[in-house]
Amino acid sequence: MFGRLRILMTAALAVACVVAGLPASAAPPKPAAATDYCQGQCNDILPPGENGNATLLDILGNRTIGTRPAHTDDQLGPYAKLASQYTGLTNGQLNTFFDNSSFGVPADQVASTISPRSDVTIVRDKATGVPHITGTTRSGTEFGAGYAGAADRLWTMDLLRHVGRATLTGFAGGAPSNRSFEQSLWAGAPYTEQDLQAQIDRLASSSSRGQQALADVNDYVAGVNAYITQAVSNRNFPGEYVLTGHMNAITNAGSIDPFKPTDLIAIAAVIGALFGSGGGNEIASAQVKEAAEARYGVAQGDAIWQSLRMAEDPSAVQTVHNGQSFPYGQSPAHPVGTAMPDPGSVTAQGLVENPTGSATNAKTAKAPAKAAQQTSGKKPNVRDLSSVKGIFNDGVFGPGFAQGVKHSMSNAMVVSGPYTDTGNPVAVFGPQTGYFAPQLLMLEELQGPGISARGIAFAGISLYVLIGRGQDYSWSATSAGQDVTDSYAVTLCEPTGAPVTQNSLSYLYNGQCVPMERLAVHDAWAPNTADSTAAGSYDLVRYRTKYGLVSYRGKVGGQFVAFTSLRSSYMHEADSILGFGEFNDPSVITSPQAFQRAAADINFTFNWFYVDSKHTAYFNSGANPLRAANVDPNFPVQAQAAYQWQGWNPATNTAQYTPASQHPQSIDQDYYVSWNNKQAAGFAASDYGQGSVHRVDLLDSRIKAMVTSGQKVSRASLAKAMEDAALTDLRAEDVLPVLLQVLDSAPITDPDVSAAVAKLRAWQQAGGKRQETSYGSQQYASADAIRILDAWWPLLVKAEFSAGMGDSLYQALASALPINESPSGQQNGDVGGGSSLNDTQPHKGSSFQNGWWSYVNADLHQVLGHPLASQLGTTYCGGGNLASCQQALVSSLKQAAAMPATQVYAADADCSAGDQWCADTIIQHPLGGITDGKISWQNRPTYQQVVQFPSGRG
Repeated sequence: MFGRLRILMTAALAVACVVAGLPASAAPPKPAAATDYCQGQCNDILPPGENGNATLLDILGNRTIGTRPAHTDDQLGPYAKLASQYTGLTNGQLNTFFDNSSFGVPADQVASTISPRSDVTIVRDKATGVPHITGTTRSGTEFGAGYAGAADRLWTMDLLRHVGRATLTGFAGGAPSNRSFEQSLWAGAPYTEQDLQAQIDRLASSSSRGQQALADVNDYVAGVNAYITQAVSNRNFPGEYVLTGHMNAITNAGSIDPFKPTDLIAIAAVIGALFGSGGGNEIASAQVKEAAEARYGVAQGDAIWQSLRMAEDPSAVQTVHNGQSFPYGQSPAHPVGTAMPDPGSVTAQGLVENPTGSATNAKTAKAPAKAAQQTSGKKPNVRDLSSVKGIFNDGVFGPGFAQGVKHSMSNAMVVSGPYTDTGNPVAVFGPQTGYFAPQLLMLEELQGPGISARGIAFAGISLYVLIGRGQDYSWSATSAGQDVTDSYAVTLCEPTGAPVTQNSLSYLYNGQCVPMERLAVHDAWAPNTADSTAAGSYDLVRYRTKYGLVSYRGKVGGQFVAFTSLRSSYMHEADSILGFGEFNDPSVITSPQAFQRAAADINFTFNWFYVDSKHTAYFNSGANPLRAANVDPNFPVQAQAAYQWQGWNPATNTAQYTPASQHPQSIDQDYYVSWNNKQAAGFAASDYGQGSVHRVDLLDSRIKAMVTSGQKVSRASLAKAMEDAALTDLRAEDVLPVLLQVLDSAPITDPDVSAAVAKLRAWQQAGGKRQETSYGSQQYASADAIRILDAWWPLLVKAEFSAGMGDSLYQALASALPINESPSGQQNGDVGGGSSLNDTQPHKGSSFQNGWWSYVNADLHQVLGHPLASQLGTTYCGGGNLASCQQALVSSLKQAAAMPATQVYAADADCSAGDQWCADTIIQHPLGGITDGKISWQNRPTYQQVVQFPSGRG
């Protein structure tokens, strides 16, 4: 290890000497800042820091003596400290925990000024190093966006374009986590190069805005490539290219492939599949219904399935709560065309074919029921990032990342003017997109003709600000996840007349036996001793039909079928560029209604929130397909013309979609909250379990208390409410009270159980926080109560439901909705048994989205004899008998209380067994050579704005 480090250090020093001898270009004058109506009342934060590029010398210095480039972690500390210092927060203190997001840079705060082209200037500020890009032409502005984006995230951009083409392992190494990640992402968005180019071509032939967007793409790519050329010439390119064998630190031999417009589509496809899609769970839903009917009979089983589905639960918090209804995605009374799989016949369609070497023995990720791709071109024979021991031994994306990355995320709290301290709306909102070093997101300010915005964008598609603020308005989004993905059962056939099998590769379409389209990419990787990865290769394969991508195979009515996944935004990830471009244009966004019209141009499934000095607004975006009459979107559908989407055209992957007027929306409601919850009445929840307990309750209860009490909401008080919710265990606040009621229904004679109940009660009454005793203590207050609940939750769920449901229904429901998503991500449904009935990705921050919170709450209320408005179709705990239920809870609690911390919090690569605080911690998962320290858990957006505009243009 150290011999190789010395060689690389010598090379890096040589590079540094070459770079030091380069002449410096004269700094051009700083352009004037755009008009900013926020007047210092706009703040934001994005940990760990803006600078995501590090030379080889930077990386080696960080790994050996702990040095780091400027602005790689300067936003991490303020972000972390809010968790322990928020209770007395004032407006004047917001700048301590958030950065000032005003337009422009004061003269005394300018750190650097460059003009990579004569029509653009990039100014970086001293405090954060954020690029402030001003162009005298639109072309120059976009060129500067590409140049600055590459300067801050070139290596990350390169990773993402390879992920989008399923060539990550050949580029960055064959570590199992890299393979799992590229498989899980490629399954949802597989494209040929022709498919990617077709999206570019469609922009060129669309509206004038589409043509402008394509011109912006080309200028952005030109800026990226200009930076690559300069970085290679100056030898200050990211050091990861050396560590992976793409560049030679001594001779400068090698290459960094230039970017092209289709790379942006590949990256957009990854982002859209992760955060902007929804639905596609028809097979899991069908298996829950079939298990319920097998257990209870058809009539009662269907009623029980409906109650577990909770598509229209009256107890659920809704973002639009003013009485409006927006019917979509509901089950019809008399469904037609349903294709229920024969019980026990379903198997997942594999992704990997022709594995060699380490690919034959590495465990690959279970593919979600969504998509694939193909690309061409030779593969560089490179080493994994762990070729220098200690750097990325677990691969680029880290263990468990692939399994946990696909989540509904982000939250928003917005209060309209009549309820605020100044009469101007207040918002605290942001996307919850995970934690990485460097971040997948980057900050930027763009000023030029038709563009005036500051905020964040994903690396590689930062030609526009995706979420942020304009001159006198701000906007944000949460993942909506409404059902825009359906499953069709296509009947398999053999063109030769041979017997049909489960693996047949042809299917019936309009009465003809036609072949499936095979999408494939070959990926190969070199051996790497650091993580014991041998050389290997595989083909990643997806099969595409006129009804989408093959996700499962099985039988319907005894016939072999393939179950497909058809997503409305598939083949159309580029289309949303129009809406994002409009968000950045102050001549377009002149009112809340104008913002809603722009949001309607985005086909990804997002909840959009808007504030200006006078108004608030909300709009749910997405290409919601118009389904055939009486088709149930909860289950697979027969692949026949009578049951397909209205206006379906498989050649263009287009259909008829619900008009904007039918999407959930509102202007100037008293307040809005969102944490991936139900949007509005009539708008069927996409996920199971959205009932009486949901993590959005943590936001809603706090903001409602302020609004209804007459307390005027300020930026600081809303930020305090957000942080208070971010530190609260949802189970402790909203489910533990009813658990304690059941436990209190009869005397508890066991002293160990009594002691455990006392600890839980005290913690719940104190607020149910998972919070350090003081900043940096690395010890929780109420630590033992937290340990007990963490251990108890999976045990109590099993004790409450498994006997009544039976194994088949219990397992099927746990597959449709994991029973638990705790901060540590380690307590599962069968403690010690290796069960995967919950999300198991540790150190990710985002928690309590998936879980049986509503089921437990509703069932125990039924046992107590005071059922909620939402009721389960039967009572499970103790068979409905209160005494038996209490004993089941007592027994499971006794088992949990006796469980040592070393068993509750298992060891991993970052934490020792039993280290509770460490198990919960947020880790900035390394995507490059610079690493960051752990921070205490908080359930909070990754990028977050705190905004209040005192004035505006009109």
